[in-house]
Amino acid sequence: MRRISRRAVLRLFSCVLVLLSMFPVDIHPGSLHSAKGGDGQFSGRQGQVLLVMLPVQGEPLRVVGQFLEREIPFFPAVSQMKDSYAFSWLLGLDMEDKPGAHELRVEVSYPEHQERRSYQVLVMKEKFRVEHITVPKEKDQLDEQAVERYKAEQVQVREVLQAVSADRLWEGVFVEPVRGMATGKFGSLRVINGTPRRPHNGEDIPAPTGTDVKAMNTGVVRLAVDHLFPGKGVIVDHGLGFYSMYFHLSEILVQPGQAVTKGQVIGKVGATGRATGPHLHWGVSLNRARVNPYAFFKLPLEGR
Repeated sequence: MRRISRRAVLRLFSCVLVLLSMFPVDIHPGSLHSAKGGDGQFSGRQGQVLLVMLPVQGEPLRVVGQFLEREIPFFPAVSQMKDSYAFSWLLGLDMEDKPGAHELRVEVSYPEHQERRSYQVLVMKEKFRVEHITVPKEKDQLDEQAVERYKAEQVQVREVLQAVSADRLWEGVFVEPVRGMATGKFGSLRVINGTPRRPHNGEDIPAPTGTDVKAMNTGVVRLAVDHLFPGKGVIVDHGLGFYSMYFHLSEILVQPGQAVTKGQVIGKVGATGRATGPHLHWGVSLNRARVNPYAFFKLPLEGR
């Protein structure tokens, strides 16, 4: 038997690799997919929001993404190309997402087949400040009854934020709920009486008691409460897992289930709950990612 030289084997192997790159084998018949991160790359810092356009062929039934175990719903967008369709999504980078490259998997579902796409998202570390706060011990330490109340309130909020409304309710650009100088406290590590606590998951805007608080965009009120730490507050559902939160209010002017429009007054600035003075705590949860609410003012949303 004639021996095949090592050079011939290497040549044959190279030809196989070339053929495979030209005609890839689909191990999932009936679906189309690409290599990990092969469809594009995006980047942003912790706490930021990314708006991305996804061109598609035909009219898919559903477009959904998965990023760091968070489901990302897509919504129809206006395509710049004739006879084509596009979807957009708002991707929130949580203030504690691990810096580095992560995969965003997208599934485009048609009546007869599915397409899978893969994008690489580079999360860059944001430099959050450390905030030292001293409060009276009676406000820092909770008795057993207060602890149980706090836990129940956390569950109540978590259940609201986990729900994903099927329709996009917001439209166009966003409005600032209170005109004022933001403190820049989003993401700051709070050290209270020498003990590190959870990072601050919203922005604080100081304003006189009684100042109007407006909804940042159209939506439906899902929660109107008076909680131990955040005081009186309102949570508005803007659809597709996007929620805005307004806390430490002196008055609540809306009810759960009530539809609100962009810029509608939903409450008044106050200092209820555990607050050192009158201000609005304004937070946003985007598909369970805690993001800086001011990130929405940097998005190209005119006409969307």
